Amino acid sequence: MVRMQWFRRIFQVSPAAEKERIFFFNSLGREIRDFKPPAKGPVRMYNCGPTVYDRQHIGNLSAAVFADTIRRVLEYNGLTVKQVINITDFGHLVSDSDEGEDKMTKGLKREKKALTMENMREFATKYMNIYLDDIKSLNVSVEKILFPRASDYVQPMIAMIRTLEEKGYAYQIKDGVYFDTSRFPNYGALGGISDGQEEGAPYSAEATKGRRIAINQEKRTSHDFALWKSVPPRSKLGWDSPWGKGFPGWHMECSAMIHSILGDQIDIHTGGIEHIPIHHNNEIAQSEAATGKRPMSRFWLHREHIRMENTKISKSIGNTAYLSDVVERGIHPLALRYWFLTAHYRQPANFTWEAVEAAQKAFLRLHGKYRLVKHAELEEPASTFSQKFTEKLNNDLDTPGAIATIWENVSGNKLTDREIKAILLRADRVLGLGFEHSDELLEKLLTPAQGVAIDSLPEDARKLYDDRETARAQKDWATSDRLRAQLRAAGYEIKDTPDGSKILRI
Repeated sequence: MVRMQWFRRIFQVSPAAEKERIFFFNSLGREIRDFKPPAKGPVRMYNCGPTVYDRQHIGNLSAAVFADTIRRVLEYNGLTVKQVINITDFGHLVSDSDEGEDKMTKGLKREKKALTMENMREFATKYMNIYLDDIKSLNVSVEKILFPRASDYVQPMIAMIRTLEEKGYAYQIKDGVYFDTSRFPNYGALGGISDGQEEGAPYSAEATKGRRIAINQEKRTSHDFALWKSVPPRSKLGWDSPWGKGFPGWHMECSAMIHSILGDQIDIHTGGIEHIPIHHNNEIAQSEAATGKRPMSRFWLHREHIRMENTKISKSIGNTAYLSDVVERGIHPLALRYWFLTAHYRQPANFTWEAVEAAQKAFLRLHGKYRLVKHAELEEPASTFSQKFTEKLNNDLDTPGAIATIWENVSGNKLTDREIKAILLRADRVLGLGFEHSDELLEKLLTPAQGVAIDSLPEDARKLYDDRETARAQKDWATSDRLRAQLRAAGYEIKDTPDGSKILRI
């Protein structure tokens, strides 16, 4: 009974966490704001997901870890979350505007498949499953997330476009139906891009380059965007609609899925910074115009880009890395997750193999520490750790600061095994580093630290080891912990395993 009470105290929300306020940087208004939970019901969160025309590179995978971390932090603070990551399986053009080839069509051509709706669905399923497998490897809690496919929500998209048409926000031209941004005075409020923004002016050096939206002479204004894109009459791709055969616009996909699954208004919407100037402003305009409710989302959180050698990851220029590449280099997926979390989400992270390998060394050291204390009794983490750790996480997801707090507490020999175990379990719950996880690669990576022969220990260390074994046999855990701390001070760690104790040099 006592052991179960300790277990509940560690894995339930701590009293300190319940009282803490949460702060996020809201791109809508561009300031850090106090996140107040909804008056009733769960926090409703929508995360822009992948277009499944190929494998997702590590930059796209980092977005899933970012969204997973937000949900974990909210849950750590005692909140429930309804989380949606959409799967775009049609209609995303190669640019974020309304020109160019559809990415899914381009993918079908790449794999030499006939351009049919059946092939597109099958093609999308293949890459959706690869994506789900990848994020599972990164310890994203997929069982807590809804993954709606855009192609399953075409009728709600058509219904929303008809509503916009009836309200006077939509008009039809030769290549489709467009949203009239001149009818929506707040267009461009997200990120402040509407203030004096002229066509072609960049939102930021990284997020937009060149023209925001390609010129279409039939559009009423340059910022108008597609709600429905027509296809040639003989095309085998597309759906029938009141405006002819075609596809809903990419921006419409997200609005209709949010409306159908989460409601007219949500609490958090996330995506990459590249979505701010076009995609997310278009979502806001069409959603709020259709429902008449503002704001569409109370908070907008945007993740900075992952770079490779200081250049934005991009398939178009060939500087990509996939999770399979990471694993082939002998780096565990959870070590990659650790590396993601060592950078703040609003700061660009520069991916180099050297940086990720260094992160893996730190990650393995934490795993090694957990294995050393795994069999200790459970104990509530010290209040000083819990308070500081919570403050870091609740201060706009300061995951680098949270990780630093972990190291400040578990380094050296200040704490007992029970305290170290409690800290690592608390951290694991929020950061998802998988201390209870085991697989072939992780075991292989941890194998080199199998330890030194007991007979080779110096006399004083050997005596400490023998005395500790005696204390453990007598279930004198306080003496056992004190002797282990003395061994640490002498430069040795003890790894207790079902097969006996091993000595590691530190």
